[in-house]
Amino acid sequence: MEIERILLSQRDFFKTQQTKSLAFRKMYLEKLKSLIISNENMLYEAINKDFGKSKFDTFTTELSFILNDINYYIKNLKSLSKPKKVRTNLVNQLGNSKVYADPLGCILVIGAWNYPYQLSLSPIIAAMAAGNCCILKPSEIAEHTMKAMASIINENFPPEYLYVYEGGIEETTSLLQLKFDKIFFTGSTKVGKIVYKAAAEHLTPVTLELGGKSPAIVTKNANLEIAAKRIVWGKFLNAGQTCVAPDYLLVEETIQEQFLEMLRKYIKEFKYDQDSEQYTRIINQKNFQRLVRLIDKEKIYSGGNFDEEKLYIEPTILNHIDWNDDIMQEEIFGPLLPVISFQNYNAALNSILELEKPLAAYLFTNDSEEKENFTRKLSFGGGCINDTVMHLSNDHLPFGGVGSSGIGNYHGKYGFETFSHQKAVLEKVTWGEPNIKYPPYSEKKLSWIKKLM
Repeated sequence: MEIERILLSQRDFFKTQQTKSLAFRKMYLEKLKSLIISNENMLYEAINKDFGKSKFDTFTTELSFILNDINYYIKNLKSLSKPKKVRTNLVNQLGNSKVYADPLGCILVIGAWNYPYQLSLSPIIAAMAAGNCCILKPSEIAEHTMKAMASIINENFPPEYLYVYEGGIEETTSLLQLKFDKIFFTGSTKVGKIVYKAAAEHLTPVTLELGGKSPAIVTKNANLEIAAKRIVWGKFLNAGQTCVAPDYLLVEETIQEQFLEMLRKYIKEFKYDQDSEQYTRIINQKNFQRLVRLIDKEKIYSGGNFDEEKLYIEPTILNHIDWNDDIMQEEIFGPLLPVISFQNYNAALNSILELEKPLAAYLFTNDSEEKENFTRKLSFGGGCINDTVMHLSNDHLPFGGVGSSGIGNYHGKYGFETFSHQKAVLEKVTWGEPNIKYPPYSEKKLSWIKKLM
């Protein structure tokens, strides 16, 4: 089949060693940057057709990340690629030790639909910077963005180096039957297990960027205005279709009513109505229907309206939720915010500990002890104190999950390392060779070995 032929051509091209050249890597990173800038309007139009995303949101949450990634690697490529000298232990004197960042080879990146440009191209950029050949399989759910990326890349890059493979589940399944040197997948935990199982057949290393129910905790010691504003923005960005969006809210009981009113105020202020460019629609009917079924009309605090024809669901706050409600049994991935009250902060943390480890977690407080307990007790991929989502924007921080929310990480130097093998090399001098490690052995030699080692 065609894709198998392209993968074979990438293997042959990688063997030429051309992708290891820093000049080669920079040339194609700069080319990709130029193509994204020159095709910016086409990228805006495609994503707007897929789910009504505005130019502002597309630039701030997609293209800016991609352009920043390219700029980061162009600027830091030399230092990232330079062999790192490490200490050489006593038994290996006289010698020196280095760690080389070796490209892995042929990479498969399977992107996600909710941020189709960022979650497809950011891993590709890191893989290119590390010196690999790549095949990108974007999500077919965001069909127009898939075709836009295919057009930009397949018309401007040699397929033996970089190629976009279009298609749906059948095409993804055929890709997973092939042997790659690394698979990078962003999506649901359910599909992540399928990818992981397929990769195991070839002993292919995998990075899985998955999801989970990410909590946001608000205590009485928080700046409530700031907390409400930042939670509303982070939750309803992209209509809640964000893997690191606050999935549910834990609010201290003494401030609950006051805080809920603040949330409602900011939802109104941000103008998330169905005709607004500020607010994205739900990606498709399947996801729309799933979300509507999760709305318990008896527990609506605000919102709850929807328009099936326009795939619009109003930002909705659900109050008096408990852990057994349907909405607490799965990742929401939409504009529904369930609220659970708590009386004891540490008991609330313990409740989170009973669940699967989330991709993100957020705490709003100005109390130092509460901050310490949050970071010490909870295991999560990454998160913020007194903000939401913004940890993704710092390329000095790794981004990735833990447990069922993912395996591995990327962004900045961590992305470079994800697509590299850390190759260890020890170089020894060829004079003054001691005989202590060679036969015949003796008690005296053993005594010296114990001292050296």
